[in-house]
Amino acid sequence: MIKGVLIDWGGVLTGSMGESIMHWIETDRIDHDHYREVMRDLVAEAYSRDTADNLIHALERGEIPPADFEERLAVQLRTLDGVPPVAAGLMSRMFAGFARDEAMYGMLREVRKHGVKTCLLSNSWGNSYPREGWDELFDAIVISGEVGMRKPEPRIFHHALDLIGLRPDECAFIDDIEANIAAAEALGINGILHKDAATTIAELERLLRSP
Repeated sequence: MIKGVLIDWGGVLTGSMGESIMHWIETDRIDHDHYREVMRDLVAEAYSRDTADNLIHALERGEIPPADFEERLAVQLRTLDGVPPVAAGLMSRMFAGFARDEAMYGMLREVRKHGVKTCLLSNSWGNSYPREGWDELFDAIVISGEVGMRKPEPRIFHHALDLIGLRPDECAFIDDIEANIAAAEALGINGILHKDAATTIAELERLLRSP
């Protein structure tokens, strides 16, 4: 029986990451094809191996200041004018297009009202979170840069489970990245790969009804 929901933020409780990134690319006049090449390599490495020098790992665990990451990423990117974008505030601009997915927020309020425990479980890129109203949404909050752990590391899932006092099999985990879902399922957590609010809510309702 599902008694808890662990849930990602960006791309799950907000609109898609792709939409936010496209808004930033257009606003900052970023060379889109070049950006895709750079990020494809960075993200592929971040989810294929765990090394001490991985830039995304260090950022998500809070081991380097966001400003350092912005500077190191900016020099790898270029605008349509052929120069690097302004580094300062780069990530804030990247995520400025995020908007709340009200259907997902409503789902959290509803399940929590019925006694299901909820925990935000998010990998942070040093960005700020709109925390207003979180007290009514979450029993616990786990943000990677604040706890020194990142998804898909097993220890961050165990940390979240400990905070809400539930076993893996008693929880559902909602995320939009397959590697994170696979890691959670390997621990016995019920994974839901998020595509859109309607599908995710329907799948969660099915799990909640299961004996």
